[in-house]
This record gives sequence, structure tokens and C-alpha cells, in this order.
Amino acid sequence: MYSKYKSNYDKSPIVRVSATAENLCWQGWTNIVAQLRGALAVIDKPVKTLVVECYQGVYDEEVRSELKTLLPEALWVDASLAMKSAEQIDDFLKEDITDDEIFGYMTRYRIDCYFDEQKVAALRQQIARTTTQLVVVYGVGAAYVCPQNDLLVYADMARWEIQLRFRRNEVSNIGVDNRKERASLQYKRGFFVDWRICDRLKKELMGQWDYVLDTNVKGEPKMATAAAVDAGLRKASKSPFRVVPFFDPGPWGGQWMKEICDLDRATPNFAWCFDCVPEENSLYLGFGEIRFELPSIDLVFSYPCELLGNPVYGRFGDEFPIRFDFLDTMDGGNLSLQVHPLTQYIQEKFGMHYTQDESYYILDAERDASVYLGVKEDINPDEMITALNEAQHTGKFDAEKFVGNYPVKKHDHVLIPAGTVHCSGRNSMVLEISATPYIFTFKLWDWGRLGLDGRPRPINIEHGRHVIQWNRTESWVRREIYNKIEQVAEGDGWLEEHTGLHECEFIETRRHWFTKPVLHKTNGSVNVLNLVEGREAVVESPTGEFEPFVVHYAETFIIPDSVKQYTIRPCGESKGKRCATIKAFVKHNV
Repeated sequence: MYSKYKSNYDKSPIVRVSATAENLCWQGWTNIVAQLRGALAVIDKPVKTLVVECYQGVYDEEVRSELKTLLPEALWVDASLAMKSAEQIDDFLKEDITDDEIFGYMTRYRIDCYFDEQKVAALRQQIARTTTQLVVVYGVGAAYVCPQNDLLVYADMARWEIQLRFRRNEVSNIGVDNRKERASLQYKRGFFVDWRICDRLKKELMGQWDYVLDTNVKGEPKMATAAAVDAGLRKASKSPFRVVPFFDPGPWGGQWMKEICDLDRATPNFAWCFDCVPEENSLYLGFGEIRFELPSIDLVFSYPCELLGNPVYGRFGDEFPIRFDFLDTMDGGNLSLQVHPLTQYIQEKFGMHYTQDESYYILDAERDASVYLGVKEDINPDEMITALNEAQHTGKFDAEKFVGNYPVKKHDHVLIPAGTVHCSGRNSMVLEISATPYIFTFKLWDWGRLGLDGRPRPINIEHGRHVIQWNRTESWVRREIYNKIEQVAEGDGWLEEHTGLHECEFIETRRHWFTKPVLHKTNGSVNVLNLVEGREAVVESPTGEFEPFVVHYAETFIIPDSVKQYTIRPCGESKGKRCATIKAFVKHNV
């Protein structure tokens, strides 16, 4: 029983960069500014310019106040003063922000869209004419306002922390004062607009910045040199690593992760864990005793070929296309009945170039666990859509009349190509293995529940009816996507199985059962794995290219393609016992 499990899950994995932080990383505003003063002192110019570029979501009040206090002699230039009015920004971006509750359009714009060129010219002229010995240009777009600088600091921000700040009404989207707006609407604007624009600017600046600033924890700033950060990212691109998992409650959440991952028992439930979603997760870099946090997507931007592999980079660019996350309904409720858009639909409607194909790997299950999958034979599509629409008013929908329901048990694997109606039922623990665009879920029915904010969760029947594949009936489900597992290889102490995914999906998954070391090869694609059976195992390089890397039960870990080959064997309490990993990679010809 999971409630009796003694957790060994590591919630704060770190990429160890250096045994000391000396000359690499500094804590506290006083130490940070002292380092900046030292760096400025060696620049032989009468007027020196310090640019502090910020990602959306940084606490402007804290950073601005501390820097102004500790650099009182500086001319302070706030980049936000050169922005267009909030009304102008809203009007310019309205087609990408949209009026939809959840979905926008992946913006094509860059940082200049927020700025009034006359105001920018005036600030640049002010900087050029000043005789003040130090100019500090601060804010989102500071490096655009002042492209010529003597010292560039980049204040980065983890996306999950931004979302928590949205929920607490602490920060606004770029160029507007909307901190009192619903967090879901702020998130949508960030996802489709602000973060895309900030990422484009960040990628331009990564080779130019001198320092990176971590202000993810209020009042506990840290700053590292660009070289130190790059050393950490470079190390991660050549060895196994884990991103920092993030756990979140939900209206259907369960109790399994509390025990297995040793989470706060006072929280009513935990529904999700983002265990490998580099666009959302953080990466911890260790400099001595200092734990430095930055978005894990920075690794993808910095070393895409080494991390992803050339074939994957050639197909997806600097995006991480594989996602692992947990969906916990143990002693909870059903997920929402949903469907994901087809590739053509997501391209046309939202500007995303690939869609959310996925699968459910069952990590654990009670006897009554099941999944809803596909539609019943010979149903009338119009009748089902009508029933779904009526359910939004009556609060009743007979899911079993229209949707197939299938029992699942521990270690089953259900494949869910886009266009397939689906949801996990209660009393299951799902490791969701999917393509990354996780936001594109069309909810069809949510069992009459409210969200944690007390509001009905948005339903997307109109989108859904355009993408549901009505030919995916019970016979198709059993033939194509329900527990399609076959053995493909075996050796001394190990067995390899193909568990998916469907031919419509670009991800391949393999399960390895092993009592002895088993050799893996990356074969041109980043590998993402989870230890689905056994308390712990160790990942090793046959040629000593990286240090042994220990993983524990239910932990997701990433093997960059640059590793090329690696072994996994049971260790510690699992030594000599049967363990298992599930591995995902991008299909391609090698």
C-alpha cells in the first residue's frame, strides 16, 4: 500500500558545478552590488552603463529599491518609461491575447512591440548626454532601450514562480497593470505573448550577459557569473540530470504523491507534478552551499544539439518535445473528459507547430481503476455533442453511454494520439508521457465540478467537436492503443519491451526490466526515463564520461543525446532485485 511507503524521492535535485561559490556566485544584495562595483571599477570610461534586463515576473519593487539604495550615485533609467500605454499594448497584441478564457495565439512579435520609439529615442539621448559616472538601465526591455552597455545583468525567472506570483496578485504582465486580473488570464497572456517575446530577447543576450540574477525567492537574491552559469548548463548537457519537480493541487487530486514524494500532508490533495517539463520547470545549479535557480529551458536554448540530438533539434528547434508528468487520482476523482487538437488544427488556430499526443503509463492503481478512452461503437456524434452542451446546464452527462471505459492496473500503458477522447478515472496514479504542448486540452465534461478558485473550469466543446476522431471506437482502441506491449530484446539479467507510442505519435517508449546492468544508447535523441519499479538505480558511463548518477523510485531523469551510451543497474536497497525503467525518445531513422 502506497501509504506505507518510505519516501526516498529527491524534490530538490542539483547539478553540482563547483565545490565553492568563491568568485562564481554571490548571495544578498550587499554582496551582489559589491561584485558589480568591482566589475565596473576596472572599466576605464568616464560614464559607465549597467543594464539589468528582466524577465516578466521579477519583483520590480524589490530589485529597483535595493539597487537604488546601494547605488545612490547612479542615474536611474527605468525602461518601462519608454513603453507604449497599456491601451496601446493591449490593442496591438489583442489578436494574440484573444478573448478566449484559455487559448491565445503564439505571438510572432519581439520586444520592440512594447515600446514607443520616440520615448526610446528620448531615453537613449538622455543616456548619451549624461555626465553622471554610472547609469543603470533597468527592467523588461532594458537591453533594447540601451543596446550598448558596459555590464549586462540578466534577471531570470522560473515560470512556476511567476504563476504563483500571479495567483497571489503580486505581478503584472508586461506593460500593463493587471495584477488583480484572474491568474488564469495572466498565465494565458504570459504563455502566448510575454514569455515568447522574453525568450526571443533572452536568446539574443545569452552570449552577451556578464551575470545572471536569481530572485526567485523574495529577499534572497543570488547572482552568478555568466561563465559559471554556462559551466553548469554545459555539464548538464553532457550528463544525466533532473529538473526541479513542481507539485500542484487540483479539483480531482489524490493522495499518492503525498506519500511517495513526501509532500505536505496538510495540503488537501496533489493533482499534478511537472517532473519533466523544461519549459516550466527550474534547474538548480550548485555552487558550494549556494543553490542557484534558473529556468531549465535555458539549457535547451544554450546547448540544443548536445541535449536534444541533431535529428530532434533539426525537427523541433530549441524546444524540448518530450514531457513527463504525474496525474494523481488515488482517493481523488476522475480527470476532466477531454481531447487534444490534431496537428493541423493546432497550427491553424494557435500557431503551434506540433500537438499534444500523449499516453498514460499506470504507475499504481487500485482494483477499481479505469480509463475513459475513445467512443462507443455506432454512437451518433451530434447526439454526444448535444448531450455535452446540455450537461453544462443540467450538470449531468452519461459518460459511459458515449465513451469507452477500460480497467487498468499497475504497469499498463494506454496510448492517446491527438483526437482521442480520454481521461483517467479515479484511483489511479498516471505517469503521463506526451509531447510538450500541455496547455492545449479541450475539456468536454468536468463532472460538474468547480476549480480551486471556486469558478467553473472552462469547457471547450466547440473546439473539441472539430477534432474528435469518431472512428476511434472500442474495436479500434483495443486493436491500436490499449496496452500494446511486446517484447523486443533480452539479455543477461534484462528484458526490453516496446510499449508505444502509436504510429500517429512521434514519441517511442521502451520499458526495461533488469536485475543486472543494462546498456542504453541515445541514438540521436534525448532520452527521458522514469524508474517505475525499484527503490533506486544508478546510471553510469561505460567510459567514465560522467559521475555515477543515482535515481529513486518515480523520479524522472534526462539523458542528453551527447552521452551516447549509458548503463542502468539496481543499487542500494534494490541491488539484486528486479527494477524497471520506462524510456521515451523521438522516433527517427538512424
